Amino acid sequence: MTDTVESNVGTENGQQQQSLATAAARNLATTTKSVPQMQGITSRWLLRVLPWVQAQGGVYRVNRRLSYTVGDGRIAVSNVGSRVHVVAPDLVELPALRGFEDEEALHELAGRFVQQEYQPGDVIAEFGHEADHVFVLAHGKVNKIGTGEYGDQTVLGTMIDGDYFGDQSLIQQQSIWEFTAKALTSATILALPRQAFQQLIEQSESLRDHVEAYRNSPRKAQNVHGEAEILLASGHDGEPELPSTFVDYELSPREYELSVAQTVLRVHTRVADLYNQPMNQTEQQLRLTIEALRERQEHELINSGDFGLLANADLKQRIPTRTGPPTPDDMDELLATVWKDPSHILAHPRAIGAFGQECNKRGIYPAPVDINGHQFPSWRGVPILPCNKIPVTGTRTTQIIAMRVGEQNQGVIGLHQTGLPDEYQPGLSVRFMNINEKAIISYLVSAYYSAAILVPDALGVLEDVELGRTGD
Repeated sequence: MTDTVESNVGTENGQQQQSLATAAARNLATTTKSVPQMQGITSRWLLRVLPWVQAQGGVYRVNRRLSYTVGDGRIAVSNVGSRVHVVAPDLVELPALRGFEDEEALHELAGRFVQQEYQPGDVIAEFGHEADHVFVLAHGKVNKIGTGEYGDQTVLGTMIDGDYFGDQSLIQQQSIWEFTAKALTSATILALPRQAFQQLIEQSESLRDHVEAYRNSPRKAQNVHGEAEILLASGHDGEPELPSTFVDYELSPREYELSVAQTVLRVHTRVADLYNQPMNQTEQQLRLTIEALRERQEHELINSGDFGLLANADLKQRIPTRTGPPTPDDMDELLATVWKDPSHILAHPRAIGAFGQECNKRGIYPAPVDINGHQFPSWRGVPILPCNKIPVTGTRTTQIIAMRVGEQNQGVIGLHQTGLPDEYQPGLSVRFMNINEKAIISYLVSAYYSAAILVPDALGVLEDVELGRTGD
């Protein structure tokens, strides 16, 4: 008796299959796999271009020359619906009120500001007229327009939210406007009449004494940056008596403490033991965790209120765009804020696209710059690097950063500490913690970092950069 074994051979398109099917063959084949991918990984150019300085003891102190500059900030404004008002404690940004501590008088003064609305093209203050108001710009853009060398009008500067002008009227009885202030956009302004200020002086003894002391205080010699002057003599003949001098320092220099980003990575021992071919599970878990920590690190270097570049840029180093989109003229002004040796420009990818569109309109094609084999657009030879950590607002505005880097250049530096226990990368440690009763291994992953701006003009910020505006 003969047994017949029938072969279970499939058919395709009505014809008998004559070879092994690919579906069955894959059961014997080794699958080629990629390492785990992660969309959140970016180029992180800020971390690459910053010079990293060892911060021994976790602290870096920035010593500077003593500065006498006062009242150079912006005044905060808050709103309730459509009504706006000055934040009273911020009035001490006015030079005449710097150091004034009577909160009751400051709140009384804040209540005397009057809200005014202006349309594009409206004149707020006119050259040659009596200056009898202090104006605080709550929202909008205002151009300061003056007379040029040959009698034509020229834009002396652009003011944005928080800027103020006319503060000299508080202490000078007779003064005139030395420029014309004209609204570039719709603007909301808070105005304080000099008469209202004088009335409060008559009522408040503390305010009267403070203003009188300010008027009578000697003006200390300082350079154009507000630093204590170093007295020198040059171009003299004979044997004149030379000036004597010394370099004074800040008594309370800024100290930057290293910040930390941490997480606890957990891996089950069964996974770590059995599933390590062709790639190590623990290493892949750790790799992606570190990538996320580095992304957070760059985000903090840009946005942290303590040490982030945007929050710590000097107010005099912040400039608004002229018309909204980032034009070549705007980029020229931005580079002028760090003119000594600008090294890099950081911008959101959408801002780089908006700048490219403005260049295309003008028939300008910036030359590319090579950095480590990567081609980047540039302006005046300074590479423009993408950084998606620079925020874009809901109204599609953003900021562009220009900076000078390095300790020798008195620029921007990154701070970290190397030689940590269980160090895995410079400034990053991976420390074994324990194996719990559920057989789960825990690792503490820590990254330590900060950034410091050594002198104010090491960093410039172009503000109110509009994205996606339709062409004219």
